[in-house]
Amino acid sequence: MAEKILVVDDEISLQETLTYNLEKQGYEVETTGNGIEALEMARTLKPDLIILDVMLPGLDGFEVCRILRSEMSTPVLMLTARDDEIDRVVGLEVGADDYLAKPFSMRELIARVKALLRRIRLDREEATYAEASKPQAKIMNFDNLCIDMSRREIKVNDQVVPFKPKEYELLTFFAQHVGRVLSRESILEQVWGWDFIGDSRTVDVHVRWIREKIEVDASNPQRVVTVRGAGYRFEG
Repeated sequence: MAEKILVVDDEISLQETLTYNLEKQGYEVETTGNGIEALEMARTLKPDLIILDVMLPGLDGFEVCRILRSEMSTPVLMLTARDDEIDRVVGLEVGADDYLAKPFSMRELIARVKALLRRIRLDREEATYAEASKPQAKIMNFDNLCIDMSRREIKVNDQVVPFKPKEYELLTFFAQHVGRVLSRESILEQVWGWDFIGDSRTVDVHVRWIREKIEVDASNPQRVVTVRGAGYRFEG
């Protein structure tokens, strides 16, 4: 089945251009120019990817993304009207997986779409393989934190805590390198893949989400520690 993409942008000409180019790549495309309608369509259509503009009537793209992220893990590629660092940071903080500043080349957008969808396919294939092969239990315990790799399950104080796939992969990567300082670049390469097109801030945002789930005080982390100017270190 063709992968489904929801395009959310109130510029009709851009909607049509995106639709034409994405359909040429074999994707099924649905469009809307309204933030409120985008939420309803995402819930109903369950797309494989959402391309989301920041400036929208009804609800702006940041708010749409924040609400969507609380309900589903569908990857979001956010479009910003200018190459503004504030927009990029806010977009990542509310849960966007990647961003692209207008004006952009269609070739770059297609490349980013393919990279995001490839990551989702790999996540699904790995989950399917893990379930089918039923590997021997491999459990890592760190005081109140338990990582069960055979079940892809995280427990904090014996309670299962929901993790999105990339959050789980990042925490597992940290736990497999206890005490080592890991740079953002090496984390991006090992967890997101060498072909990831994005910003190292993606790592910072995911670390913040992980801290909120496993740290006693996320503002004073003791488990995933920042090493200034170098990266992060996992304390076992």
